[in-house]
Amino acid sequence: MNTTFDLGKFGDKVVYVKSVPVASLPDKLRAQAGEREVLFAVHDAEGQQLALVADRALAFALARQHDMRPVTVH
Repeated sequence: MNTTFDLGKFGDKVVYVKSVPVASLPDKLRAQAGEREVLFAVHDAEGQQLALVADRALAFALARQHDMRPVTVH
């Protein structure tokens, strides 16, 4: 079941973090991922990807370092 949720109503400082299967990435990024099967993307409220990092904790730390409030989506 997909539900549309407007993160924009929480302000422009909210970003969401989601897992991204490495297999779904372009060849160049898959090669850079090494042995990892999953990376984590940080997106703004409009859905634009801001970062792609190695693990969830790093994604949250990166967002907080830039004064953003990360939330997880599945």
